[in-house]
Amino acid sequence: MKPPENTSFLCLLALVLFSFHLSVELRAYSDQDLSQFETRLQKIKQEITQLERRIKEEKAKESTLLSELNQLSLEKKLILSEINLNSAERQKVDREISFLQAETKSLRQKLNQQRQQMEKTLVSLYKHGRLEWLDFFFRAKSLTSLVAESKRLEMLIHYQNDILTEFIQTEARLNTTTQQLEAKKNELRQLHELALERKRALEQKEKELKEFTARVQRNRQLFEQTLKEYQERAEQLQSLMNKIVSQELTLPFPFVPFYEKKGKLPWPVAGKIITPFGLQRHPQFNTITLNNGIEISPPSGERTVKAVHAGKVVYADNFQGYGDLLIIDHGMNYYSLYGHCAEFLVNKGDWVREGQPIAVVGDSGSLKGICLYFEIRYKTKALDPLQWLRRR
Repeated sequence: MKPPENTSFLCLLALVLFSFHLSVELRAYSDQDLSQFETRLQKIKQEITQLERRIKEEKAKESTLLSELNQLSLEKKLILSEINLNSAERQKVDREISFLQAETKSLRQKLNQQRQQMEKTLVSLYKHGRLEWLDFFFRAKSLTSLVAESKRLEMLIHYQNDILTEFIQTEARLNTTTQQLEAKKNELRQLHELALERKRALEQKEKELKEFTARVQRNRQLFEQTLKEYQERAEQLQSLMNKIVSQELTLPFPFVPFYEKKGKLPWPVAGKIITPFGLQRHPQFNTITLNNGIEISPPSGERTVKAVHAGKVVYADNFQGYGDLLIIDHGMNYYSLYGHCAEFLVNKGDWVREGQPIAVVGDSGSLKGICLYFEIRYKTKALDPLQWLRRR
């Protein structure tokens, strides 16, 4: 009587160990990868919660044209955040599907190898069946050889039982993984449907924003009311600047003083100036407006806002009339302001360098569509940005 071939046994053992290590490595990679998605998802969910709170607060305020504009902008941003959440969730499910597909393939290979090994073992058991065993019993030359052969047969039976147990476990795991894979595919289909729904909601909100701004631009009474509200918000911004200036900042690193960069500062974003600095007469209503900054309409695909000089972010929040607003303190009482942002890439308290991306251009709080509102101030006094930016 012969024991199961060592080669077959070692091959199976190697396969089991390889499958185990592959499964562990896939799971470790997947867990690490998915944890990054979870972090991103939690961040977006927090943004959504904050936006929902801000929209609720805006609705509770006295109804004005600027509050209506701000509410529309916040609702649009909420939809965009929901779209980002949906995109992150779809990417996460895609990764989960990829992992489950890889695990399913590995389990099928393992199952096939176990099936082949079971067949080999069954053949061995058949060859050493009861009749041959009895024949050997009567012919055994010694008790020692009989005991040794008996132990080998017992090991073979136990070996077959172990393979069968593992086969059943692998098959059950494959069934579970296959069910999970189908569930994830269904989840992905539902997320795709939700993405289309959110896209339609965004298009509707953008339409509402355009209709609102067009209505204000056409109606003299609404336009003058908006100008009055903008003036009130400009005064509130002045109060905010008074507070910021009172907390004078000393930069903790060597830098070129802001005043030495006059006429040499890089542009915060490429594009065309659609609102100049200073007094401006409306071509239709003949009203006079004082602009403390400029508005820049960026070319398509170039919406990244960059810091014009090194400094510290001292304000990063929504400010009615200016949308999402960033203020950077450059030291020695010089400041730059960036309004109508769609997204901040830095947070309050961050130190930034010249040319560092800090925001994305948007249309929050804007009556002129997607553009960047940009100011330069010395203490609380607004300066003409064109005298400070490089000629182009």
